[in-house]
Amino acid sequence: MTVAANWLATAWDQNTAFYHPTPATAEIERVALRWLVDILGLPADCEGAFVTGATVANLTALAAARHQVLERAGWDVEADGLFGAPPITVVVGEEVHPTLLKSLGVLGLGRTRVKRVPVDGQGRLRADALPPLQDPTILCLQAGNVNTGACDPLAEVIPVARAAGAWVHVDGAFGLWAAAAPARRHQVAGIEGADSWAVDAHKWLNVPYDCGLAFVRDGRALGAAMAVRAAYLPADSPRIPSDFTPELSRRARGVEVWAALRTLGRSGIADMIERCCGHAARFATGLADAGHQVLNEVALNQVLVSFGSPEITERTISLVQTDGTCWCGGTVWQGRTAMRISVCSWATTAADVELSLEAILRAAAQAKAEAGK
Repeated sequence: MTVAANWLATAWDQNTAFYHPTPATAEIERVALRWLVDILGLPADCEGAFVTGATVANLTALAAARHQVLERAGWDVEADGLFGAPPITVVVGEEVHPTLLKSLGVLGLGRTRVKRVPVDGQGRLRADALPPLQDPTILCLQAGNVNTGACDPLAEVIPVARAAGAWVHVDGAFGLWAAAAPARRHQVAGIEGADSWAVDAHKWLNVPYDCGLAFVRDGRALGAAMAVRAAYLPADSPRIPSDFTPELSRRARGVEVWAALRTLGRSGIADMIERCCGHAARFATGLADAGHQVLNEVALNQVLVSFGSPEITERTISLVQTDGTCWCGGTVWQGRTAMRISVCSWATTAADVELSLEAILRAAAQAKAEAGK
């Protein structure tokens, strides 16, 4: 269904930068954004942008954050740049995703000058270790750690940061979708109190690559960071999509998102998320019952498993990838080499999980046998 919608959007070949030249796709995008705001439980009046993925969604939202915190300090960063600007403090968790750091680097805020906050055994930022916050500060939180699926203590940290005048951004590439599933929503409780959010649609919503979204509470700040004017560009539209994105030339990503939301509805999206989380839990149970060590609390769709030594674990991963039944990657989690299982496809069935478990266990047995020779 979303592939067909993608083909349709490709056939239309609409550059959805402005409303009047492409009213159909611009209106589809507007409707899809409103539906997403509702489904994800974000503030009803926040503004959104379709971009390529969570990397650019983080960049887009953080550009709005940079604008607002410097504007409050009396500085116009879009006009005058960062040379001579008041320094911005950026606070992140120790397990911050590298693409968020990449976004900070592109924005001139620095990848290494951030203040890192210690995390717990699941990668959640420790609220008790949060440094004092004062203007101008951007606090970056995480919903859905890429390895464990864990979410930072949003309800505890966000009010503290907002009271101190900090802008709070949430990187929720995977985890923000927990808000759409009633049984998982508690994991992102308080997320609506942030100032901006990033999420992928080409992950759990399963639309074709590439598609991500940035949401910003203060649409004016997002527009100030992203909008551009020229004599040949129409500026009298009811909503100018490109006012909220880094690109002018941009495909109609909203079409397949609209199609997915229209087809699945609220209950269909919740069911898809629950199925994936249930599959992840089954992977964890099956691997643990076979004597292998699951390293994370399986809260969402991620499972980390060690098969013993780093060498055996790496060999198991290689054998699984060669086998072809399923694909699982490797990672290093808090010093431990692990296989990372991420369940995110709407098409994955319980039978698929059982076949994949059998393939993983065969690979682990072979890797251990080879190591014992």
